[in-house]
Amino acid sequence: MSLTVLITGAGSGFGRGAALALAARGHRVIATTETEAQAEALRQEAPALEVVKLDITTSDVAKAADFDIDVLINNAGAGQTGPLADVPMDRVRHLFEVNVFGTLAMTQAVLPKMVARGKGRIIIVSSIAGVVAGPAFGPYSMTKHALEALGKTLRAEIAGQGVDVTLLNPGPYDTGFNDRMAESMWEWFGEDSVAAASTPLFQMMGQFVTEGQLDPTEVVDKMVELVEADVTQENNFVPPNILGGLPASVDELG
Repeated sequence: MSLTVLITGAGSGFGRGAALALAARGHRVIATTETEAQAEALRQEAPALEVVKLDITTSDVAKAADFDIDVLINNAGAGQTGPLADVPMDRVRHLFEVNVFGTLAMTQAVLPKMVARGKGRIIIVSSIAGVVAGPAFGPYSMTKHALEALGKTLRAEIAGQGVDVTLLNPGPYDTGFNDRMAESMWEWFGEDSVAAASTPLFQMMGQFVTEGQLDPTEVVDKMVELVEADVTQENNFVPPNILGGLPASVDELG
């Protein structure tokens, strides 16, 4: 059965991969991007897609309500590293605007039609960072923990109205996102920072997240599976055993 799927953050990474994969399987895909330049590049690459410039932190969100969609993939996200003692508040606010408030706004925009039809699915791309936290990645992890609360709460609240909500929790995959995020703190962090004494720990964490990253096709395949599934579970970790390979607590990092 062909479904209509709207994907945010489809200009790159998981979102782009899922848009192409779902279209290849015969689904109608509305691929949204943050900028018009991204949208035009995607149109040139994949003419079969319906591409819309939709920045989830702006009034663009209203465009989502115009579509009758079966599935929303809340994939758009931003990253930022840095110790919580120093990280500039404007950067933290930006993370919450994109990862949390933008995701909730998109969800609210499409829910009325889903509820009216009595069916639909919301897929929220969280992260392994939504259930664990570590040095330097606190700003990002805070937002993903918030998405865990959003997804779990909404799943319970609207399950009786035929709308399914599920969370996708990828580990470290090689899309370039983790590399950019790991480097972002060095744009402002230095020897005068409050947490400067922990610099070796922050460097180690950056290496831990960026070395040995996995093939993003695994996450794209899971996105396709969740779109087409009859039922979903609350959390979907990719790879499935990712939690077993992580320290049980921050203290174990040494």
